[in-house]
Amino acid sequence: MKQKERIIHPLEILKDQNSKVLLLGSFPSVKSREMNFFYMNKTNRFYKVLSSLLNIDLVSMSIEEKKKALLKNNIALYDVVKECEIINSSDSSLKIIEYTDVEKILENTNIKHIFLNGNKAYELFSKKYPHLLNMSTKMKSTSSANAKESLESLIEDYRIILNYLL
Repeated sequence: MKQKERIIHPLEILKDQNSKVLLLGSFPSVKSREMNFFYMNKTNRFYKVLSSLLNIDLVSMSIEEKKKALLKNNIALYDVVKECEIINSSDSSLKIIEYTDVEKILENTNIKHIFLNGNKAYELFSKKYPHLLNMSTKMKSTSSANAKESLESLIEDYRIILNYLL
């Protein structure tokens, strides 16, 4: 069995002053850490879901194109955990060392709502930021570990994001 690794979040927050929604995961997967951007595991359906909702092909875009497209659509990305011990990409093995300063992410933006990708992100966010729960929504996980959810079900779940982007 692989040992837990202590990892500091390696990715930059994706946001700008026009961001209207913040999508938070728990912590980047091994693949995302290797490729230096969010949701880069090919089996994760995050970009398929957003592609359907935004009517653009995020799946085949380069990382730089993804960044530009997400910002153009007023979407900010990051994770609830800033530093942790974790085995591979396993949320169930995640041991928090430090939480992300979500309030700092919200500064100098137009973010009105936070969407939490999956149960673990929501659980951790709820513990650290109970005072922000009134502006947050738990979403179904786009991870392939959540295989019971169809792509169509995820798209329907995430459709609420559009209400905050208008």
